[in-house]
Amino acid sequence: MHIVCLDLEGVLVPEIWIAFSEESGIPELKITTRDEPDYGKLMNYRIKILKEHGLGLKEIQDTIRKIEPLEGAKEFLDELRKLGQVIIISDTFTQFAAPLMEKLGFPTLMCNELVIGENGEVTGLARQSIGYDTVASGDSFNDLAMIQAGKAGFLFRTTEQIKKDYPDIPAFETYDELLNAIKGVI
Repeated sequence: MHIVCLDLEGVLVPEIWIAFSEESGIPELKITTRDEPDYGKLMNYRIKILKEHGLGLKEIQDTIRKIEPLEGAKEFLDELRKLGQVIIISDTFTQFAAPLMEKLGFPTLMCNELVIGENGEVTGLARQSIGYDTVASGDSFNDLAMIQAGKAGFLFRTTEQIKKDYPDIPAFETYDELLNAIKGVI
């Protein structure tokens, strides 16, 4: 199996910060990682400018909702998924990505998170590691390690013996039950 890794901005969608720069009329926000190699320095600069102008997450998200994928990007992703797994690895943020991922057919995304103050002000950056909170489900003994290793785990259509041996693991028989259990932890 092959895994194709793609960047998001500039490859599948326009650069978010450039779009926000144009929307807000603040040319200093046009600087991207093409211009500044030190990502931490760039983000601190952006956060400073946002604060100076009294702008926060809401204003950025309002701009992002207007952004459309680059011409042919969705179709390109659809074709790639026929060949193998596709993962978007980006320096964007979960708070930015949701409407874009929907427009692209929800590819797998690995990205950062912003730290947001109570008033919606962007206050920092929480870079993500490759570590994820996982939710797992399976039906057999060989699935137990996976189920027990994650944030949450569930048995699905398993045997009575496994249910008896592992009473601490919730067990479900229908997809609706399993979906509701997963929704309860993510």
